[in-house]
Amino acid sequence: MPVYTLPELPYDYAALAVSWTNDTLEQLAEARDKESWGAVNGLEKNLAFHLSGHILHSIYWTNMSGNGGGEPLAVDGVGGLADAITESFGSFAGFKAQLTKAAATTQGSGWGVLAHEPLSGRLVVEQIYDHQGNVGQGSVPILVFDAWEHAFYLQYRNQKVDFIDAMWQVVDWQDVARRYEAATSRANVLLPTP
Repeated sequence: MPVYTLPELPYDYAALAVSWTNDTLEQLAEARDKESWGAVNGLEKNLAFHLSGHILHSIYWTNMSGNGGGEPLAVDGVGGLADAITESFGSFAGFKAQLTKAAATTQGSGWGVLAHEPLSGRLVVEQIYDHQGNVGQGSVPILVFDAWEHAFYLQYRNQKVDFIDAMWQVVDWQDVARRYEAATSRANVLLPTP
């Protein structure tokens, strides 16, 4: 059975793990083998939580760069992501304000996310509670801001907005643009036309 692994990162990640996702997959396989269906509901929720956490963190770590910040126009220049942001939100400033507010007002633990929504072809801002929920089915996250307390509390205490402001200074727009291009190059398999 394939297992999930951590992405290659430009910094040390020795303390990171994806074992909960893989453990849940093993428990689901055991439940199928034994036809023990009573635990499936909880295991499916665990799988969604851990797998979504793995995916969101994997994007988050690569969305940052020591040479980041600014706007995608600085690296995009030929359209693509920068034009999609303007088309979807009216302006970069409007987008930045909306994503900042979405991340800052996520109740409890969660994420603020810029995602490509494939049916309309638009970019949308989503709030993800814990690691899942309140997202459009089929949307592809391309920029994520971790709004869990563990991401900001040690340095920023309860000033989540200050942490989010700092995040804007390290956004790797080249990474976001690559993710946008990959998301828009996919065929519409959600509601294919006849």
